[in-house]
This record gives sequence, C-alpha cells and structure tokens, in this order.
Amino acid sequence: MSSEPSKSPPKSVTARALAVLAAFDVEHPLLTLSQLARRSGLPVATVYRLAGELEDGGFLDRNSSGRYGLGVRLWEMGVLTPIHGRLRETALPFLLNLQYDCRETVQLAVCDGAAAIYIEKLTSEMSVPVESRIGARIPLHATGIGKALLAFRPEAFTEVILAMPLKRFSPETITDRRVLTRQLAQIRQQGYAQSHQEYRLGSTSIAAPVLVGGTVKAAIGIISYSLREDLDQFAPALLHAAKGLAKRLAETEGTAYPSLSGLDQE
Repeated sequence: MSSEPSKSPPKSVTARALAVLAAFDVEHPLLTLSQLARRSGLPVATVYRLAGELEDGGFLDRNSSGRYGLGVRLWEMGVLTPIHGRLRETALPFLLNLQYDCRETVQLAVCDGAAAIYIEKLTSEMSVPVESRIGARIPLHATGIGKALLAFRPEAFTEVILAMPLKRFSPETITDRRVLTRQLAQIRQQGYAQSHQEYRLGSTSIAAPVLVGGTVKAAIGIISYSLREDLDQFAPALLHAAKGLAKRLAETEGTAYPSLSGLDQE
C-alpha cells in the first residue's frame, strides 16, 4: 500500500480544490474528512469548505458514514477523455474477441510517466488481484503489458527508465539492466512480451503493443493467475487484436468517438 503523500500546501483556490480531488486513488476511493486533509496537505477547515462546494457541484459524493468519494460529475467528464471515448471504447470489440479465444483475463493499458495504467479489463471466471483493476498503476519493467509498452517507446525514454532503481516485486523480477535491455530487444524482434511471476507470484502473461504510425499508443495483455505455461499459443490472436485496434485507430484519427462513427468492425 502506498504511503501518504507529502507535499507543500497549495496556495491558489484552484490548486487547493485539485489537491482535494487528487487525494483519491485506486487504493483510497473513500476518505474521511481528516484523511482527505492529511492526503491533500490542507487544513481540515479548508478541506471541509472545499469538500462542501465540490459536493454541491457533483464532483464529490458523501455516503451515509460521512466518507467522501468522487462524484458523478467527474465520471461524466472522464468519459469525454480520449482514453475513454477514443481508445477504450474502440478497443472493446477486439478485447472481447480475444477473451473469447483465450478465456483468460484480458487487459488494456497505456504508459503514464514511469508506469503503466490499466484502462480496461475483462476478467476470467477466476477472481483477480486488486493490483490489476482499472485505474491501477503497474511497473513497466516487471509486467508483460509494461514491457510491451517500454520496448516500443523512444530510446531516450527507455534509457531513463533503465537508469532508475528497478524495484524487485518477487524473486523473479528482473532488476539487472543488461538482462532487461536484452529482453526488450527480443520483444521488439518477436512483437510481443512475456512475464512469468515477475510482478506477482502465481501469475504469467503475454502482451503486445498497439502501434499507430510507429508510435505505441497502448498495449493489450493476456494474464493468467493459474501459472499457465502455454499462453504463447494465444500470441497470434493477441497480435491480431493489437494490429486490428491499431488499424482502427489510424482509420478514425481525429474522431473523438470512433465507436459511433458507423465504420464496420473487423
């Protein structure tokens, strides 16, 4: 679990309101007033006033126990983002077809700074760990989907990531930069990445980049929590889904909502 943020108190009203909203994350979807003040770095009195105004505007919601959560107005705004309206909705038919083929959990992620963030997930019949849920951030160097993103990012970006301390999440995590560099080269050659218990013991995955005009826009991954050794058999279907999504995104460049454009799905 992540530690409480440590930051200087924001000065402007806008910055303070944003600090209150930014206090929420995947691990902290509901917060008491005191928790909200501590995580935002603001006085309780200030947070009480801002939270009331944000609640009135629909940006925060308060449940019967007095805990705050993000409100429906933020959800309405969130679905207008390119990641939701353009990428996520466009990807869904390809993800559904892929999951039908493999019967495992299928995920879609994008690179965000030094991490990957899940923006869609179709689960198998097995329960999945909290680390894999939509909105969760995962390391680029220790996951299949993260490596698929990292391998096809610009060389300068990859060098920056490899220069950072590579955290060990399990005994299988690759933290040797030379080994990881060779692995990224292999991923670029074969077109997809693999990961075996590197982030979480008991899991294995394969993932492929979504390349539009040579730029990696996202990655699609298949992950199994039963230590399957035969996920490679789904590599052709995975690559087909990634290439199909890339083609669809290229065809609908400049369209905010490709899923509503009337073009036939492949």
